[in-house]
Amino acid sequence: MPSFKQISVDQLSRLIGTPKCPIIIDVSIDEDFNLDPYLIPSARRHPHKRIIELVAELQHQKVIIICQKGLKLSAGAAALLRSHGVDAENLEGGNLEWREAGQPRIPDANIPRTATGSTLWVCAHRPKVDRIACPWLIRRFVDPAAQFLFVPPAEVEAVGEKYDATPFDMAGTFWSHRGEKCSFDTMIEEFELTTEPLLRLANVIRAADTDRLDLAPEAAGLLAASLGLSRLYRNDLEQLDAGIALYDAFYRWARDAGTEAHRHPRADTPITEGG
Repeated sequence: MPSFKQISVDQLSRLIGTPKCPIIIDVSIDEDFNLDPYLIPSARRHPHKRIIELVAELQHQKVIIICQKGLKLSAGAAALLRSHGVDAENLEGGNLEWREAGQPRIPDANIPRTATGSTLWVCAHRPKVDRIACPWLIRRFVDPAAQFLFVPPAEVEAVGEKYDATPFDMAGTFWSHRGEKCSFDTMIEEFELTTEPLLRLANVIRAADTDRLDLAPEAAGLLAASLGLSRLYRNDLEQLDAGIALYDAFYRWARDAGTEAHRHPRADTPITEGG
């Protein structure tokens, strides 16, 4: 029988926003969730009594199960999954400990879902900066299974209406530029993801997207890489995949290496043992 396993709030917080983040499933009962309708970033809800329905989907995946207190619901659901060969553990302390630790939480009501509960987004084709940054934020922090449609600019709103898709980065729509801020800024504000690393990253994205490269020295590099990707790929979805890897790197810089400098040793500097 697979052994009992838990993950701490600190451990999970370091994984969220990275490619190594596990699948996070919240099995809180409706009564508890409705009293505090927020989600841990990238989590999705599923009834604890129907957790076995997910076994086939979760095979060969790392899974974290969450409930309000990290007790019977999440421990039991994780154990059931493990009994079917899924690598699952539950969050120690649950949603309550996550909240008490001051970790970011997304208001469930602000996530624009389709009738099936998924998220579907649409924007203009041939993306550059904002239209890659926003999908990265959504996939890493809001909905890992989010789908994106890239269509001619004149068709964005009509496609949104016909396919129940949410337009973004399009003038006159909700998820777009506001004043001097760009669509990425709008998303981190509406999803309440105003953490220090994401705000640092947002400053670079805003500078690159609005041609104000003086706002952040890293913006010129992001713009150059973004324009290069747009020339490398004719398929927007392939470009999105490549761009997400780029933003993964920028996020880790913003989170872990924002003040780190790289200095190559001078040619006349003696090399010491172990240096």
